Amino acid sequence: MANPEILAVLTVIAVIAALMAGYPVALTLAGTSLIFAVLGEVLGAMSFGILGALPQRIFGVMTNEVLLAIPLFIFMGVMLERSRIAEDLLETMGRLFGTLRGGLGISAVIVGTLLAAAKGVVGATTVTMGLIMLPTMLRFGYDPRLAAGTVAATATLAQIFPPATVLVLLGDQLGNAYQAAQLSKGIFAPRSLTVSDLFAGALVPGFALVGLYLLFLIAVAVLRPKASPALPADAKALRGFKMLRRLAEVLVAPLALIAAVLGSILGGIATPTEAASIGAVGATVLAARKAPLGGLVRPVCEKTAQIVSMIFLILIGATMFSLVFRALGGDDMVHRALSNLPGGPAGAVLTVMIAMFLLGFVMDAFEIIFVVVPIVAPILLALPGVDPVWLGIMMAVNLQTSYMHPPLGPTLFFLRGVAPPEITTRHIYVGIIPFVAVQLLALVVLWLVPGLATALPRALYGH
Repeated sequence: MANPEILAVLTVIAVIAALMAGYPVALTLAGTSLIFAVLGEVLGAMSFGILGALPQRIFGVMTNEVLLAIPLFIFMGVMLERSRIAEDLLETMGRLFGTLRGGLGISAVIVGTLLAAAKGVVGATTVTMGLIMLPTMLRFGYDPRLAAGTVAATATLAQIFPPATVLVLLGDQLGNAYQAAQLSKGIFAPRSLTVSDLFAGALVPGFALVGLYLLFLIAVAVLRPKASPALPADAKALRGFKMLRRLAEVLVAPLALIAAVLGSILGGIATPTEAASIGAVGATVLAARKAPLGGLVRPVCEKTAQIVSMIFLILIGATMFSLVFRALGGDDMVHRALSNLPGGPAGAVLTVMIAMFLLGFVMDAFEIIFVVVPIVAPILLALPGVDPVWLGIMMAVNLQTSYMHPPLGPTLFFLRGVAPPEITTRHIYVGIIPFVAVQLLALVVLWLVPGLATALPRALYGH
């Protein structure tokens, strides 16, 4: 009989090799798992009958009420993309800060933060900002690398600010893992971890990351003024009451939508799924103010269906991978490896964080959440002193980098598709490096000060 754990390792290696060769993610996960399940049956390492549990698991995924928030939040983001709110925000903020050195970069970060909290979809934010902000920054003399890096990094804020899709999926996976970890320790009335906990935990680290981005841009403006010049004094600029009125016109609607969605979740008035429906309706109302809904609804629904289908197909493939990996004893092997690491719980968490960062070079955030988190999270959460909210936010910030760093960061591809000819792939890859370093600094700060993630959930929910 073959050693099952060797087959488990080979399964992981085969998946990574197939992904690097360019095969579709969901089909790679399912196909590779099926091949090694057959191989395990032939070699006597596992029973092929374990796959009989797959239909029930898929049914559980498709009927999960928490995951119902995903299509609603994506619909909200896509609808807002078509409503031209982003264009109005970028234009107004550019006028407000443009006459300052580095002002356009600051404007991009502020608008990106607002769009992240309103949309929660990285691709839509990247495309919108790339089409509008990049040509403007280049026209006024910004360094192409700084311009590309600023837009790409700011767009990925949609992966850490509520209602980020990543937080919803992490909340679901970590919630299951947290209950499993407590049951393994003999706690038969386990505490729960909800998406609302992660939403609350992400707010302070999210704003801290925005602050670090702004500090970096200010430092560049001071140390390399030619890289981020101010707009000429005669550029379009509003003053006094006209500027306040314009700000009110463009800010009130999106801020009201953000307050309605996040306020209802954090205040315990609505579940994330219920709040997502509020956001979807609110986004539709805002879009109706800009354009007739007749030409919007169908393309928005088609785009939403496309994105949601991709996410759930990956989730089904990852479910099959997880089933086969566990049947081959892979989870026991990971448990032994993490438990025997030097440094105790801190060493185990650090190892997982490094592994997730490296996997981000070949896998995107959804794949890592569906494949890696179900395997390592129950083990980490069973270790003493590992707070589930803190671990979830650490993972979320870490996964955010997978959207940025070369060679396979999706944000880089989105931006490459809409960038002006003056922006080369090299400009994008080099420009993003300082922002990846800023995010790693944010991870270090979060490691040293876990209260940044845990204080707000404890204040709101008492745990």
